[in-house]
Amino acid sequence: MNVYLDHAATTPLDEDVLDAMTPYFGAVFGNASSLHGWGQRALHAVDRARLQVAEVIHCRPEEVYFTSGGTESDNWALKGVLAGRPGARVIVSAVEHPAVLRAAEQLAECGHPVTYRPVSAEGVVDTARLASALTDDVALVSVMAVNNEVGTIQPIREVAELCHAHGALVHTDAVQALGAMPVDVQDWGVDLLSLSAHKFYGPKGVGALYVRRGVSIRPLLAGGRQERDKRGGTYNTPGIVGLAAALVKTAERMPRDAAHIRALSARLTQGLTALGAHLAVPEDKRIPAIVGVWFDRVDGDALLARMDLEGVAVGRGSACSAGTGEPSHVLTAMGASEDAIKGTIRLSLGRANSFADVEDTLALLRRILPSVRG
Repeated sequence: MNVYLDHAATTPLDEDVLDAMTPYFGAVFGNASSLHGWGQRALHAVDRARLQVAEVIHCRPEEVYFTSGGTESDNWALKGVLAGRPGARVIVSAVEHPAVLRAAEQLAECGHPVTYRPVSAEGVVDTARLASALTDDVALVSVMAVNNEVGTIQPIREVAELCHAHGALVHTDAVQALGAMPVDVQDWGVDLLSLSAHKFYGPKGVGALYVRRGVSIRPLLAGGRQERDKRGGTYNTPGIVGLAAALVKTAERMPRDAAHIRALSARLTQGLTALGAHLAVPEDKRIPAIVGVWFDRVDGDALLARMDLEGVAVGRGSACSAGTGEPSHVLTAMGASEDAIKGTIRLSLGRANSFADVEDTLALLRRILPSVRG
């Protein structure tokens, strides 16, 4: 058996994306900051990629900054906005990605008060509790668009309207949202937004940060004058080209991919429920691609390991936190039971998955559950 159901951790690199990147590993190898022809050809590719990203997320090209991935984008959004504003406060939801939570912890160490807002049992941020925390000293609020562990969709437009009414900027980590839903910074009304290419069939190690024009943000990385003096470092031209190519293709394919994954998810959820699985989040509160479940008296680590031995790849939560031995902060914030926290696995679907993959996975679970049940 060879079934990959961990697309929330990373997606495979699309062959068309690799083809788009290949010339920039060889023939067009110049440094995009160089003034000669080799460099200018590379710079043209970077500029074209910036325009493509802007067209997909509906912003100006000059509002797109390329980074090394979601972690850097998240850190830059929080630290860059708070820099030079002593005592300014940041609010984050309790279920954010570790990149946001750890950045907030570092800001707290530097004297910036941090407020964590609770979520419902489905993982949805409590907007009433958020509103009660919005005081004049709040500079930034960060709420992710789609949770990476359980797939919960957050009311980003409502959050943005609420925060702007109190003079606070809004950042959203949209790393898991792209491909699952349209991402439109104008419609959402956010001021900053993070992307990571490897979550939508692009290369690893490259991402982007949208920064609305007029938002003051200081550089996170000191160095050269790349990215309009906002981010030092030699341009990762192949990666940037790959990010844009993957984003464009993902946007073009979204209607049919979304329908396909929705159908797969419905069958997977139906089958899991028939096997006695408990859903971490109801279907109407999450994206179809992420299905978090747990089984009575089944340890999640043991189940994941057994499924891996049988050729089916699933996840336990954030790949960035794998191996820490710590309970999921997301499930804990949702008030999940100890059994759910210990037992939840994440099955995340992608465009290449088939109904055969789903049926094979269900058949495997039907066979192995009795042997892993404690």
